[in-house]
Amino acid sequence: MSGHSKWSTIKRQKGVADIKRGQTFTKLANAISIAARLGGSGDPNSNPRLRTVLEDARKVNMPKDNVQRAIDRGLGKLPGQMLEEVTYEGFGPGKVAFFVEGVTDNRLRTNQEVKNLFERSGGSLGGPGSTAYMFEKKGEIRVKGKGGSGEEEMLELIDLGAEDVEDYQEDGVQKYLEYTESSELNTMGNKITQVGFEVEESGLVYRPNILVEVKDKETAEKVMNFAEKLEDLDDIQKVYANFDVSEELIQ
Repeated sequence: MSGHSKWSTIKRQKGVADIKRGQTFTKLANAISIAARLGGSGDPNSNPRLRTVLEDARKVNMPKDNVQRAIDRGLGKLPGQMLEEVTYEGFGPGKVAFFVEGVTDNRLRTNQEVKNLFERSGGSLGGPGSTAYMFEKKGEIRVKGKGGSGEEEMLELIDLGAEDVEDYQEDGVQKYLEYTESSELNTMGNKITQVGFEVEESGLVYRPNILVEVKDKETAEKVMNFAEKLEDLDDIQKVYANFDVSEELIQ
């Protein structure tokens, strides 16, 4: 497992995903507002992107009033500065490539915060296209195993039409990451549940197609810490990286 999928799993193991509650709601509110504005609707049935974000909000018990305010803000029904999407590309510790997505109401502030983090890590913030070619936009579905043979379950998932499947253990439970074309995300999710698997999470990600192997513990820790600091920024939504690291180095 590598890159974004590896970092997502490490976050779960470390508890990093449980960022303080208020910050989680802030990030989700921004994502909801953007989804409502770009989709032109506050109705999740006609706005797939909004539907996905609302599912994330439901999982962390985000209050309905907060959700509605975020939708209204996105549709221009509430006063406030206009939110915009931003992306950042650069190289962090160990020459690992990063692709970062954010939502901000002040581009200059966010630019400076991200630039400072890259420089303090010993890396550098690049321009558009400096790392984007190392990633592909894909649908990622996190699947809980049915309790059978891991090999057989992987083959079953592949037979559904997945481009690739990665297996991993979490709290003693066999799980899988299934990748598909971004346009097939919802269709594939339905196929998976129809054959008896449980879909824990799904969404669009930037999956690395060029990997950088991290061979020593010190560099691995620097990469993890840098990714964590990026995600701690209020304006940052998702962090993708192209590192490949062994389980032994992250224990």
